[in-house]
Amino acid sequence: MAVAAHLVELSEKHRALDRMIEEELARPYADDLKIQELKRQKLKLKDEMARLQSVNGQ
Repeated sequence: MAVAAHLVELSEKHRALDRMIEEELARPYADDLKIQELKRQKLKLKDEMARLQSVNGQ
């Protein structure tokens, strides 16, 4: 059950990063480096979620 709770937490963080990226893109002078870093963090979370799902599924 702890894995499922951790997946939910990671999913929430992933959605929060999505919102942060959208907010930054909406700015007139969006910071490309900030967007790149947020996308990198989002990808790390996605990879971690996939890893946990594969371990949990076995």
